[in-house]
Amino acid sequence: MKSSYKEQAIMWRDYHVVGSIEHALELLNENGASARIIAGGTDMIIELDRKMRPGVDTLIDITRVPGLDEISRDSSGIIRLGPLVTHNQCAASDVLRHHALPLAQACWEVGAPQIRNRSTIAGNLITASPANDTITPLVALNGVVTLSSITGQRKVKLTDFYLGVRKTVMRFDEIMTSIEFPSLLKNEIGIFQKLGLRRAQAIAVVNICAILQLDKTNNILCRESRIALGSIAPTIIRMENAEKVLKGHELNPETIEQAAILTSKDVMPIDDLRSSADYRRNMVKVLTRRALSCILNNDVVGSFPDEPVLLGGGLAIHNKSFTPRSWLTNDIHLDRPIITRVNGNKHEVIGASNKTLMNMLRDDLGLIGTKEGCSEGECGACTVHLDGAAVMSCLVPAPRAHGADIVTIEGIADGDGLHPLQQAFIDSGAVQCGYCTPGLLMSGVKLLSEFASPSRSNAEQAITGNLCRCTGYYKIFDAIDRAAKSMS
Repeated sequence: MKSSYKEQAIMWRDYHVVGSIEHALELLNENGASARIIAGGTDMIIELDRKMRPGVDTLIDITRVPGLDEISRDSSGIIRLGPLVTHNQCAASDVLRHHALPLAQACWEVGAPQIRNRSTIAGNLITASPANDTITPLVALNGVVTLSSITGQRKVKLTDFYLGVRKTVMRFDEIMTSIEFPSLLKNEIGIFQKLGLRRAQAIAVVNICAILQLDKTNNILCRESRIALGSIAPTIIRMENAEKVLKGHELNPETIEQAAILTSKDVMPIDDLRSSADYRRNMVKVLTRRALSCILNNDVVGSFPDEPVLLGGGLAIHNKSFTPRSWLTNDIHLDRPIITRVNGNKHEVIGASNKTLMNMLRDDLGLIGTKEGCSEGECGACTVHLDGAAVMSCLVPAPRAHGADIVTIEGIADGDGLHPLQQAFIDSGAVQCGYCTPGLLMSGVKLLSEFASPSRSNAEQAITGNLCRCTGYYKIFDAIDRAAKSMS
């Protein structure tokens, strides 16, 4: 007999909210392979929902541990990322923009704003997909990760971390507690580029990071080079022959072409649904040529925006609460309430500890304006604001709402009147079937709180995570512009 919707929504057995890494390590050691650390959860939630993690029934939430969401650079130039640092934090980071631009560029290419507000760099590395965008620049940057267990710590070079597709040297009892890499030197310049099948929410067909050390006093002599490719092989690979061609030679169109030809010859691309091997091989040559030419012309920033649209996620959204901290470091069971504030009202929800935030909002609180479209973070219909940042609630475990501030579509109106963007949607004819409208409005409202007069480019960035089945987006952009003018 087919199970009920609510039975299907039960995705794990135990959910632990910890206040320290030490507590998390103890729980990992006690539960073994049945437990997983959860932070952003943008991959984990989908895999649990699809029963792709058999035997995993315990989640250990580290998002309330202080100090894990920091980006720092020490006096020796070493940059460190904590395990809760998100992609949007990196995209907004002046440290990375000035000292590790390729990583900031790669983070900007991941998913959509709502995804980047939750997904962590550590999680992206641990997932170990060769198409994951952040691995490629971190390999080129000579990244090192720290793995911690109850028995101690070990540092592993990223080049040694991966064993194959979704396979790493990491043990079940370990947590990635730090990511480190040296800043680019003053005479080093780097770039990340990606080829996908669409502009946003796209898995890489090929991605590349190129970093060159140049001596511009000597006809742009290349002293060192590092070229890494992703989505080509089971792991991220370095193009050693191309690097050798460049090292010690002048960077010019001829040496660039030699390097591009060598990369295409040296790779053995994979065939999959996104691309044939032949197409990948050709695109490797194209992207290598393009990346090196940008370095030669000192045009590495490219389309990376000066002011990225973050939808509230430029700063860490972890560790925030309106409840006493003592409440935030406990196991959350079915018979224990999730205490949260939604649209300004405090709620105590019992029986929601093993479902998603989207399902809790809809099933337990009756807030059905939050729509279920894809349940995998692709459509944006379930977008809500969590502690001030736009997120896709289908990818957020409901216990993350414990102690949090949440705003849904039902809470954006100003008293009895509509929010200016809601009114603008009506006036501009931006509403047709209406199913995607709540998610679009939640993204648009957050955009207008960041930019008083958002450009068309800003608006396009803001809704890259929202799919509309009807309007073709033009009237949506008109509505955003109309609302901005009415609010100025």
